[in-house]
Amino acid sequence: MAVQTAERTNDRPSPEALLAAANRELRGKLKIFLGAAPGVGKTYEMLTAARQRQADGIDVVVGVVETHGRAETAALIDGLEVIPRRHIDYKGRALAEMDIDAVLARRPALVLVDELAHTNAPGSRHPKRYLDVLELLTAGIDVYTTLNIQHVESLNDIVARITRIRVRETVPDSIVDSADSVEVIDLTPEDLIKRLGEGKVYVREAAERALKHYFSPGNLTALRELALRRTAERVDEQMRSYMREHAIAGPWAAGERVLVCVDPSADAENVVRAAKRTADSLRAPLLALYVETDRHASLTESERNRLAETMRLAERLGAEAATLPGRRIAEDVLTFARERNVTRIVVGKSNRSTWFELLHGSVVDDLVRTAGGVAVEVVASTHAASDSIWSGWRTERSPTWAYIEATLAVAIAGGVGVGIDRLVNLANISLVFVVPVLLTAARHGIWPSVWAAALGAAAYNFFFLPPLYEFTITDPGNVVALFFFLLVAVFTSALATRSRSRSLAARREAQTTAELYGFSRKIVGLADLDDLLWTVVAQIARMVRVEVVVLMPEHDPSGRNNLDIKAAYPPEDMLEDADLAAALWCWDHDQPTGKGSDSLPGARRLFVPLRTARGKIAVLGVTNRENDEALTPDQRRLLDALGDQAAVAIERVILARDIDAARLGAERERLRSAMLTSVSHDLRTPLASILGAISSLRSYGDRYDPATRDELLATAQDESERLNRFVGNLLDMTRLDAGAVSVKREPVDVADLVATTLRRAEPLLRDHRVATSIASDLPPVDIDFVLGEQALFNLLDNAAKYTPTGTVIDLSARAEAGNVVLSVRDEGPGLAAEDLPHVFEKFYRSSEGDRRRAGTGLGLAIAKGFVEAQGGRIIARNRSDRSGAEFVVTFPAVFPPPASLGEVPEGRRGTPRGPGYQDHVGSPPPLRGTSPAKLGRKAEP
Repeated sequence: MAVQTAERTNDRPSPEALLAAANRELRGKLKIFLGAAPGVGKTYEMLTAARQRQADGIDVVVGVVETHGRAETAALIDGLEVIPRRHIDYKGRALAEMDIDAVLARRPALVLVDELAHTNAPGSRHPKRYLDVLELLTAGIDVYTTLNIQHVESLNDIVARITRIRVRETVPDSIVDSADSVEVIDLTPEDLIKRLGEGKVYVREAAERALKHYFSPGNLTALRELALRRTAERVDEQMRSYMREHAIAGPWAAGERVLVCVDPSADAENVVRAAKRTADSLRAPLLALYVETDRHASLTESERNRLAETMRLAERLGAEAATLPGRRIAEDVLTFARERNVTRIVVGKSNRSTWFELLHGSVVDDLVRTAGGVAVEVVASTHAASDSIWSGWRTERSPTWAYIEATLAVAIAGGVGVGIDRLVNLANISLVFVVPVLLTAARHGIWPSVWAAALGAAAYNFFFLPPLYEFTITDPGNVVALFFFLLVAVFTSALATRSRSRSLAARREAQTTAELYGFSRKIVGLADLDDLLWTVVAQIARMVRVEVVVLMPEHDPSGRNNLDIKAAYPPEDMLEDADLAAALWCWDHDQPTGKGSDSLPGARRLFVPLRTARGKIAVLGVTNRENDEALTPDQRRLLDALGDQAAVAIERVILARDIDAARLGAERERLRSAMLTSVSHDLRTPLASILGAISSLRSYGDRYDPATRDELLATAQDESERLNRFVGNLLDMTRLDAGAVSVKREPVDVADLVATTLRRAEPLLRDHRVATSIASDLPPVDIDFVLGEQALFNLLDNAAKYTPTGTVIDLSARAEAGNVVLSVRDEGPGLAAEDLPHVFEKFYRSSEGDRRRAGTGLGLAIAKGFVEAQGGRIIARNRSDRSGAEFVVTFPAVFPPPASLGEVPEGRRGTPRGPGYQDHVGSPPPLRGTSPAKLGRKAEP
């Protein structure tokens, strides 16, 4: 009846498959024209198919098609509506991309989108073209697209090994898997090479290079096989989905698949070998399945080891191994076989006793009876029967105190029964003895509970069946009652024991799952490799109960790989020679090595490689903490689960470190290039002017009138000062990068700071009008006067460079929320949106302004560094009242005690003014104690 129920259940379509089919009906259909290499004719076939659909009355438009100059391909576009492309400006170039909004607005039935793996120009809605396609499909529009096999994400590394060329533009496998149809555009290597030679793929020079590298016959043959295999996998998955949607039990023998059933018997390895021979003869893939039932908990250590070895043998023979929890082996095997479209099941037939098969059933008989269209191949056993009728009840040996506890429980139950019998005339007093049986089974398993049942039966006979206090039974009815009591007690204890084993197994699984989940969450938040490795070894040591060591490769000067201990629990710095040799072998051959493995089993530890999809990462070495035995299968499974999580986490940290190093290297290279450009151009320009002026004076000085000589000398002086500023900026930036800036804080009067800076900047501001507005009640600021002056000077220098001649530069200062805010505003074109995030970067120069007057691109970076070194803040933004940029600097204010508010603050108010000091506009600066409000006037040049 159970099997019939299972068959009726399988007649129903899969809910998941029906839901996936319903989702597909709501979206557009995707067809991919897949090619092994460029030039096989994907776009040509796509356009041909589109013209046929158009002839059938389908509304077809061209979203984007790349003809690559091929006349026969371009001719197929004639007659098809082409959606104009959207042009995006990027670094001075106009890039044409598919206008997805125009396609959505047009809403055709079918749109052609060439080159699915294409990367869109910056500024597009989606970074990748396949994301555009997904949006079109979601809108219900069918899409035809093209793709080369080297762009499939999972095959990227394989293609790179074949062609020695790494393709950067990839498409996730999920896109290919979700396609409604995939059409392979196949062309033999000879025909493709011929097309290449005729110039139908690339221009002649590029074709000659391609023939020498990518388009070799061997490469094309391998790529062709990859394309055909990937498409075959997709077709196979479509067939299985169709079977699930329509509740077809299968199998459909479109391709042979062999499934071998694995068990812990002594014949299991022979069964796997026989299945491998069968699969090879059929040229079919092999799957290995173990169904883990309740009996798994009662397996002996040798049976567990044998099971683990059999599964490893299956994997070594190329099988896909799987373990499934279940209760009815035959039913679960057939369900798995139908899901995987298996055509042949190979199972071993053991020589079990007739009593065992009557009690537990026969898996082979159940498979043969219910297999349906699946062939069942039975491999005969070569070993004698080893299972008794009680094999199903076998459990671990119980300790002596479990029997003592069972005895005490029966004694207590007997005493309670005697008390009840004296108070109440109870006919079914025997039920009292069922309680200790159940309790003992739940706590200690089958055999202590059987002992409790036997004691209970004896106590019931002795105390309650006449003649009392004797083991003699005179009434035949009491014999029958005692017999059935003992039978019920035994079977009740068996059921309670089974329930206990399931509960313990579920508890262990839940605990393991919770610890694995906690471990995964713990390692996700770790960014330092050392912290991660110590967390990994501590977790593995605690959960698997082993000693752990993690080794990672280190390159020595000779170029060989050496393994270095990165973490160990308990801490360990050295390995024995045998262990080190096993670890190196594990790393070099990418397979488990050492104790309990097939390679170098004499080592004290077992070494397993930690690997991800990208390759090997580290080697994990473990040894039993409690004894010198090899790991049990359960320990190996748990170790593999923890190792997989650790490998992914280690790879994440290494990739993040590599990305940071690459970013730092790219930034260093950019700065180096900018530095060379600055030194070769910005520093050379003033030197040329200086040399020109001096050489003219030396060669023709007597021919120049005094005015001309003064002009040449002024030019040399101006360019020398400019050169001095450039060199000073370079030195300042070097100090900032090295952290060598020494800040000497003191209360500084803002008016003195502004006046000193304007005086120094007077030569730079002579072609501009400067307006200053300094509040009269400003408190001093707690900064370094020299650094503050340099920062303000750089802001004024920047304003002078990037604003037209004759415009006003506004400099203001005000108190705000315990700070003093200085603002430098100009009337130039302002900051472009793309410049705003970068204005304070080293060597960055805006595209606006006079490039001949622009400096090294360090001025604003130095200003930001100096301001922040003094505890201030600086921001850049555009003016809100008109065009122009605004730089706002905020410094912390110093508030003197109330008694000294009217006094001049202690400390430096400004730099000493030497003789002849003049203001930036030719007027005397305010004296000490003069109100800063007098600076609040417009200064004319």
